[in-house]
Amino acid sequence: MNVDRLVMRFAGSMVIVSVLLTYYFSPWWLLLALFVGLNLLQASFTGFCPLAKILRKAGVAPGTAFPS
Repeated sequence: MNVDRLVMRFAGSMVIVSVLLTYYFSPWWLLLALFVGLNLLQASFTGFCPLAKILRKAGVAPGTAFPS
């Protein structure tokens, strides 16, 4: 498992959780999905992802999208 796959899994999970929370509780939870989407978008342009940095410091193998 490398950083790229873990970042994608985490982002996908957060979007699913956001949609479920929106459906069951409040439409304000869509802001979480918006935040995740904006973070993914900026990471695609800049190559900077806070989660990737945290995972690399935790010893996860780097991938091709977020090299060390």
